Amino acid sequence: MSLPRVSIIGRPNVGKSSLLNCLAGRKISIVDPTPGVTRDRVSATIPLNTPDRELYVEFVDTGGIGISDPDNLDEAIERQIDYGIRNTDLVILLMDGREGLNALDKKVAERLRKAAITVLPAANKLDAENTPADTAELNRLGFGQPLEISAIHNRNIDILMKRVAKELDRLPARKPEKPAMELAIVGKRNAGKSTIINSLVGHERVIVSEIPGTTRDSVDVDLEIEGRHITLIDTAGLRRKKKISGDIEFYSQHRAMRSVRRADVAAMVLDASVPASKIDKNLAGVISGEYKPALIIVNKWDLARDQTTVEEYGEYFTRTFPSLAFAPVCFTSATEGVNLEETIVTAMELHRQAGKRVSTAQLNHAIEQIKAERGPSHKGGTKVPKIYYASQVSTYPPTIVCFVNDTKSFDRSYRKFLVNRFRDHLPCPEVPIRLFLRNR
Repeated sequence: MSLPRVSIIGRPNVGKSSLLNCLAGRKISIVDPTPGVTRDRVSATIPLNTPDRELYVEFVDTGGIGISDPDNLDEAIERQIDYGIRNTDLVILLMDGREGLNALDKKVAERLRKAAITVLPAANKLDAENTPADTAELNRLGFGQPLEISAIHNRNIDILMKRVAKELDRLPARKPEKPAMELAIVGKRNAGKSTIINSLVGHERVIVSEIPGTTRDSVDVDLEIEGRHITLIDTAGLRRKKKISGDIEFYSQHRAMRSVRRADVAAMVLDASVPASKIDKNLAGVISGEYKPALIIVNKWDLARDQTTVEEYGEYFTRTFPSLAFAPVCFTSATEGVNLEETIVTAMELHRQAGKRVSTAQLNHAIEQIKAERGPSHKGGTKVPKIYYASQVSTYPPTIVCFVNDTKSFDRSYRKFLVNRFRDHLPCPEVPIRLFLRNR
């Protein structure tokens, strides 16, 4: 059973994304004066404070009805809006209270009347009571007197939420299910990230186009695999910093990187039909620097399998991305639906490994075996380096502290050797391990 859903519907530039951000208390949708910034359905689960029960609601931001998209994505955006209208329990019809009624508002209203859905009208951008407004004109749409609000200045938002809660009172309240894993799907433009997600969920959840930069917002998509609820995060395609043009692209890239930081596992998508680029290498560095479990999805394998083999590509990947050499590599074809669910299962296994905790005795037994193989050399420090004992202090990622006689005596090479050998001896062979050395 899904949560109650409220879709925010309106023409372009009435403040739909600003309202979602205001309700969520954080920046989810990209806000920009340029019409048509929002393309996909962007949602957030938000609790409504009611006196008698705890009510969680999924609020959905949609594209502007009637937008003329510069990349000719009008039909795809309209399909997303149509889905938002058909699969909702309530619509917030958002209008610009300062501009008053125009032809597009009438078009939106007619569309909602045909859908036979409950509508709450709201006039946005009325930052204060004395802001010039003509809400009486907006009342002519037939949904009642619009509530005067300001999403940017949080004016009358509490009243709007009370009205939403009253309209949804007929629906059962339930708490949102915490996902077993959040998986960020990241990579450069046109690597097939959105196609992978649509193929997994079985419908057009996010817009797919050959035009670079189609995805702008980071979009959370729920999926159930092997009886477990996970969240996929579709992200904007990355490009080199010097080629980023305008605020929209800047915020898209920023949200993609933020998705890596908040996810449990990062899936880096590579296009098998082209060589790895500097963008791919930089992304690998970011994932490695965040100590995120990483899964490498080599997509479009159907276009490359006649030119190379899995073994040859695996060797190529290890040479090209040494910082993620331990990460598993999965070969997929999103358009053909090949090996996608198996890839998600692999990601779930990485999440399990990242949460592994070993006993101090098991860890110190591994230390003794590692020292027997190769002890620390005496090069730069003032003392002969010695490891006394080790302890695991946390998970996600597995974090190990080694107590030594002199941290300065352990060079970078040996620290890297320790981490690699820990993967061989401990039950987390495919995830990053964070290592700290401490003087005893």
